[in-house]
Amino acid sequence: MERKDAIDLAGATGLVLFATMLAFNQVVIKVTNDGFAPVFAAGMRSVLALGVLGVWLWLRKRRLDGLRRTFWPGMLLGGFFTIEFIFLFTSLDLTTVSRASILFYSMPVWLAVIAHFVLPGETLSWRRVLGLVLAMAGVIWALFDPQSRQAGSVLGDALALLAAFSWAGIALTVRLTKVSELNPEGQLFWQLSVSAVGLLAVAPLFGELIRVPTAVHFAGLGFQAICVASLGFLFWLRLMTIYPASNIAAFSFLSPVLSVAMGWLLLDEPVGPGLVGAMCLVAVGIVLINLRRKPKAQVPQNVA
Repeated sequence: MERKDAIDLAGATGLVLFATMLAFNQVVIKVTNDGFAPVFAAGMRSVLALGVLGVWLWLRKRRLDGLRRTFWPGMLLGGFFTIEFIFLFTSLDLTTVSRASILFYSMPVWLAVIAHFVLPGETLSWRRVLGLVLAMAGVIWALFDPQSRQAGSVLGDALALLAAFSWAGIALTVRLTKVSELNPEGQLFWQLSVSAVGLLAVAPLFGELIRVPTAVHFAGLGFQAICVASLGFLFWLRLMTIYPASNIAAFSFLSPVLSVAMGWLLLDEPVGPGLVGAMCLVAVGIVLINLRRKPKAQVPQNVA
């Protein structure tokens, strides 16, 4: 498909639908945790998604070239992915979708701070500093919001933040290592293959693997594996080949907004003025962080 210089109606529609799917996925993870232990569920998701990726490669007649030369960076990429989803799935087992999502999707804040020191061309402008201040203020506000705090937990909130830091580690690994030379399927292979082994290996350390699974919980695993962790990620990377990265990144503010809305709508989570205010600060901060004159960098979307 032809490369485009700006987001058109088709691109905007695709990005909104993708952000909506990611937000809904936070609800799905929390519901699925009722049937399967969080880390075990995350591992099974990676296993199933790896199978979907294999089918995709076979149907498209594509090959995974360059895996040998990217072994160690690939292991690092998969390691960050593994740690991220230990934190995120466990967080959603302990706290609300609304709180976890605001904290988790604050990742661009921490990535921008780190990138200022380690990535060329990523110096913080005054506009981006303002975005950082607003987003950090939103994170702090969310942490101490009294209404939603009663339904959450300190540990769950902390784990959501750690998941955001791990996500930033994924983005930096892609930017700073030979993993960047791989095609999208190759990058996804390292994340899914390493996490499939790592998550299932450590899952017994977190207690019983099976809770009370029903058809809904199996459907939740299938949704995560097919719609999010494999085809969803490939769809987003397809958009990256068509539209400017900076324009796509500007849509990342939708994920925390929609996640809070779905937590309230589907799970009846407490969402008062305080949490809405925190969400708005984080969303505006993300927009300011991603606005730049030269689209040299991007905030990678996640497969959560």
